[in-house]
Amino acid sequence: MATVTRLPFGLDPADFSSSSPSIPEKITERRRYRTIWISDVHLGTRGCNADALIDFLDHVDSDTMYLVGDIIDGWRLKKKFYWPAAHNDVVWRILKRARRGARIVYIPGNHDEMFRQFSGLDFGGVEIRRSAVHTTVDGKRLLVLHGDEFDAVMLSHRWLAYLGDAAYEITMALSRQVNHVRRWLDLPYWSLSKYAKSKVKNAVAFITKFEEVVAREAGARGVDGVVAGHIHAADIRTINGIAYYNDGDWVEGCTALVEHDDGRMEVLHWTDEMALRETLPPPELARAAA
Repeated sequence: MATVTRLPFGLDPADFSSSSPSIPEKITERRRYRTIWISDVHLGTRGCNADALIDFLDHVDSDTMYLVGDIIDGWRLKKKFYWPAAHNDVVWRILKRARRGARIVYIPGNHDEMFRQFSGLDFGGVEIRRSAVHTTVDGKRLLVLHGDEFDAVMLSHRWLAYLGDAAYEITMALSRQVNHVRRWLDLPYWSLSKYAKSKVKNAVAFITKFEEVVAREAGARGVDGVVAGHIHAADIRTINGIAYYNDGDWVEGCTALVEHDDGRMEVLHWTDEMALRETLPPPELARAAA
């Protein structure tokens, strides 16, 4: 397989291989899954919840991990470079998984579309693909893609997508201020934008339409289901006989989709698990996670 050693923004696997993370890996027994899907991390933005993702990566493991797009936010980095140490730590942990033998498949989205030119190549043990088909332990075939190719705004009015991204950044800035106060009051993380989307009729209608279009495309390709990201709305449901999965995001929801060894699929809400960890003693926490 062809290997690429240098990617946009000066990313070089050798730099991460020879460095140590600013937040050391936790020495803990990890919960193991057959497969993990994460997307919409948006490294390079202030909205990225890198600390929660680092905590997640330090507590779980898998044979295969899919990075389902918008892992790095090239749109934001082109406007203003922002890359704190915690964002390096996320990349370091992902590359370390590849070095340990886990299969890592990276499917770029619209915010990291600059990586799509490398589809078919290998970057530090990470396979870069335009899309993939995952076979579950019970033989079901799942199409894995980011999903922006089915977003009517992205297809027809790219300028509107950029405008929406700017509005989203303002909402996330407000959300950070709200959560600063909540931390001061010893309250758990709460997403303003996620709450707003759940209350706005047009946003709910957009999400529903997106899910239906993606499921229809999966059916047309002859697979049993589809895993997507893009809309920051984690979900598991069946649409016209097609299994639809969305792994959510690491800005608002801090969610991941996982496949258990028995084939069961589940969405993990990691900030909820972190909050639970603070309140339960270890034996009860282990039972809650089982």
